[in-house]
Amino acid sequence: MGNNVKNAIIAFLAPLPSILFYLSFLNHYHHSPTTTTHLPSLWKWCYHHPLLLANVLFFFNVNVLFWIVALLQSSHWVRHTQLSVIITLLFFYLLVLVQMIDPYWTLIPVMLVHYYASHPLAQYDWWRSRILIVLTWLWSMRLLHNYLRRENWKWGQREDWRFTEMAQQYGTHWWWASFFAIYLPHQIFLIALSLPMYVVHSVDQPLAMWDLVASLVCVSGIAIAYFADTELHKFVMSRSKKLREGGDEAVAPPVLESGLWYYSRHPNYFGEQVWWWGVFVFAWSMGHGWTFVGALSNSMCLAYVTKLVEERMLRQGYRAEAYTLYQRTTSVWVPWFKSHHLKTN
Repeated sequence: MGNNVKNAIIAFLAPLPSILFYLSFLNHYHHSPTTTTHLPSLWKWCYHHPLLLANVLFFFNVNVLFWIVALLQSSHWVRHTQLSVIITLLFFYLLVLVQMIDPYWTLIPVMLVHYYASHPLAQYDWWRSRILIVLTWLWSMRLLHNYLRRENWKWGQREDWRFTEMAQQYGTHWWWASFFAIYLPHQIFLIALSLPMYVVHSVDQPLAMWDLVASLVCVSGIAIAYFADTELHKFVMSRSKKLREGGDEAVAPPVLESGLWYYSRHPNYFGEQVWWWGVFVFAWSMGHGWTFVGALSNSMCLAYVTKLVEERMLRQGYRAEAYTLYQRTTSVWVPWFKSHHLKTN
């Protein structure tokens, strides 16, 4: 419990450099006697380029920092160097951060939507902004709850299995390839996904019927993902319990085929996509259809993740046959009726 609390505290301190920088900018802006006229060049740039500023902060505070941390973690420097107490604590801080790049997916959109809403250049309809902010918080809490529940309420204790496999594939090249395979894509996806949030806070138009549609789509996506992940969690827990009680792999159910999982092999991924396409509808309704690139890139990413997950399932011999049949009978993402009933022995 002690390490878990420390990890959680460190995790919430991780974005502190960006937060302090942004607050410093806001402080200089609000205390400038004639708005931006007497601002230093750095703060003028921050004022006129809110989207670029978000990218710069993300690049240095998330991408570069977490990547350097990963390199430090895999080195042997700490074993042969006498560290002071401060350096030891700093290194512990960095070691924890390397496990945070994936969980931070749940937190960064919340920070971005508040950033766009608080920037001095922001102009927006108050109700649309608050609706989107509340929905983003709901999405974040749902995803964070699922992460902590899956990890037995421990923060940053385990690395994503996909990253582990990628590290094995790249071998000695992983030190530089990891930056382009993990860290930089996180920026591309999250900034692209947040583009509708930027549009909502840069265009002042009154609420319309499409905002209600967007809200309903977003809520539907959150609900689908929540129930799908809850069903999966219960299945995993039930299966683990049977194995602990003396059962073998043949006794425990190899495939989840109930609830939403009866109609879709990945209803949780479907719900996640519905959420982001719902966020896109907010921007589309205001004439900014180009922001579809974020939701589209996320769908393409989840398509690749789906492929990795299914290949992993088929490598597990005790469920390979059952999962092959599951693939033939059940829709990949969109919930739909089976082509025929799944029967396993």
